[in-house]
Amino acid sequence: MKTETLAHNPFMLMLSPEAVLAAVERSEKLGRLNRRLCHPLDRPQPLTPDGQPRSAAADAASQND
Repeated sequence: MKTETLAHNPFMLMLSPEAVLAAVERSEKLGRLNRRLCHPLDRPQPLTPDGQPRSAAADAASQND
């Protein structure tokens, strides 16, 4: 009965995060998901000759105009 209550009222999930984590660990669908880590923002920004990141240099140039 408790799991039915949790399923019908998503706000009850906030009261028992342990039940949510247990359900996630038991889930077959979540286990079959293709997992990969993507970090597209981790690439270093190109630097200008004065050593500033290119976006900061562009901001500074636009403020000087």
